[in-house]
Amino acid sequence: MITRRGILKGLLGVFLAGLFTTAYGFFIEPALRLRVKRQRIRPPNWTGGPLKIAVLADIHMGEPFVTLGRLKRIVTRTNALGADLIVILGDLEAGHRFITAKVSMEDTAKVLAGLSAPMGRYAILGNHDWWHDRAAQARGGGPNRIAELLRAEGVPVMQNAAIRLGEGAASGPFWLAGLDDQLAIGIGDMVFRGLDDLPATEAQITDDAPAILLAHEPDIFPDVPDRFCLTLSGHTHGGQVRLFGYSPIVPSKFGNRFAYGHVREGNRDLIVSGGIGCSILPVRFGVVPEITLVEIGA
Repeated sequence: MITRRGILKGLLGVFLAGLFTTAYGFFIEPALRLRVKRQRIRPPNWTGGPLKIAVLADIHMGEPFVTLGRLKRIVTRTNALGADLIVILGDLEAGHRFITAKVSMEDTAKVLAGLSAPMGRYAILGNHDWWHDRAAQARGGGPNRIAELLRAEGVPVMQNAAIRLGEGAASGPFWLAGLDDQLAIGIGDMVFRGLDDLPATEAQITDDAPAILLAHEPDIFPDVPDRFCLTLSGHTHGGQVRLFGYSPIVPSKFGNRFAYGHVREGNRDLIVSGGIGCSILPVRFGVVPEITLVEIGA
């Protein structure tokens, strides 16, 4: 029999569940949790041996969610994974207005310089790395402030560039290519001009060793040629809210197609990292901040 007391208990339960969900999504998951998400893949066009890549994406520095102390812990944990290569996929500054204090990009670059792997660590730029650089926006292009800060700390930033790595390693030689951002320069109301140049980047690859592409936004994936057996991207944050494999809002024209995780289309593989920080709103639910560990051919 339904009683007034029973109804009140039910309403109280719903209220408390909503309160817990809100607290978890806004304070616990985005600010306190961190996991290592392993992606084990065998790309059809990968002809080398095993290769382990640690991926840091969308750090979005800003207190109280991603502090310098937290970044130092992330760097320590990333180094402990024993990856052959570490890549940073862009967007270092906070992408929302709910931070209590900014974290300087100078200090951020110094901490990221502590990343260490046998084949090195490489970075690309994301849209926020360009959008927050007012001087670059006024010029309509580089140099980019964050790229210069990273390079000053010894972290190479790849802007439509390719480099050959892995000589003498278990993986064998391969190419690592990095695109500049696809949404770099604002030219109107929510209209952007990219600085990416995929053909020029591919043209720098001079032999038939397998190639891996770093591209901040995954939307370029349908245009990526078979020459690249794997594309690594961030930008989407997995939608920040993801339930039963579905994200209601994804900053991609392809929606959930490239929202998160491993995607194989034809002979090409894409891995989209859920990243560390937040954009628009400091909320995460079902997309725990992650260091993505990609194990190829393992």
